[in-house]
Amino acid sequence: MKIVLAGKSVVLGVAGGIAAYQAVDVIAQLRNRWADVYVIMTRAATQFISPLSLETVSLHPVVTDMFAEPKHWNIPHISLAQIADIFLIAPATANIIGKIANGIADDMLSTTVMATKAPVVFAPAMNNSMWLNPVVQNNVKKLKKLSYQFVEPEYGPMACGGEGWGRLAKIQTIISKLMEVSDEVDKRRLQKKEGTGKIDGGDEP
Repeated sequence: MKIVLAGKSVVLGVAGGIAAYQAVDVIAQLRNRWADVYVIMTRAATQFISPLSLETVSLHPVVTDMFAEPKHWNIPHISLAQIADIFLIAPATANIIGKIANGIADDMLSTTVMATKAPVVFAPAMNNSMWLNPVVQNNVKKLKKLSYQFVEPEYGPMACGGEGWGRLAKIQTIISKLMEVSDEVDKRRLQKKEGTGKIDGGDEP
């Protein structure tokens, strides 16, 4: 049986929301499918879960700072942008969605997304009112038109109290989406190899 994500490099962007702790499970599920996982955290994300926790699970250094002394000669955001077969942002906050939708690259995560040619998948998680805000919804629509993909948030109890839309999708739902995207990546590469399709410069987001 083919293990769809085997050998794939997945770059996981973790933004600053309460659902950031679920990144541990996302990484574990990806590694169980033989994917190689590299993590970028926003500064806000480090307030919810430590980089060390994600380093331990991913077995790779976690990148958090654009201006940190690099461990290797290559520039981190370019290196990770190039190595990615798939780029997942989970949880994706209103902030990171808005940055990417409007071309703002002012931290390691947004900069790396701008530099990658890999398909990018957002898994939003935020307060119900924020998710339903017209500004956020317009940013989501803008990104979808640009071929960025989404795993829609779910309805349920919110960390701030009450219920609503905005809970991070179930981990298995996210993994299933990545498996679909991985299949698409493989098909494009096969088309390019066989000369039956033209892929200009790699896989687009």
